[in-house]
Amino acid sequence: MGGGNDENSLGCAIGLACYSARKDYRIIREMPAGRGFADVVFLPLPVSGKPALVIELKYDGSAEAAIEQIKRRQYTKELEGYTGEILLVGINYDKKSEDKKHSCVIERRIK
Repeated sequence: MGGGNDENSLGCAIGLACYSARKDYRIIREMPAGRGFADVVFLPLPVSGKPALVIELKYDGSAEAAIEQIKRRQYTKELEGYTGEILLVGINYDKKSEDKKHSCVIERRIK
């Protein structure tokens, strides 16, 4: 895996950070969706009342490009049977910046 500063490591960090979400969500890594694979999808359990999340991770790209990829590749298409709020989440890790900062964009959709 190398130095750990890549898209897979970022995905693992998100998985660990959201470990407590397992009581409300089914978490799927690399879910086949639309024309490709969504990096991480959080499907709410029926009794949770939580929104679904479709997360796309970028490495040295942009959070906005991650959101556009979700839309362009129709990653929410696999959630056709789901009714309720869906959050599109684009996260970018910028290795080139001095402070190695992350950026995030969230868009809300209601089905």
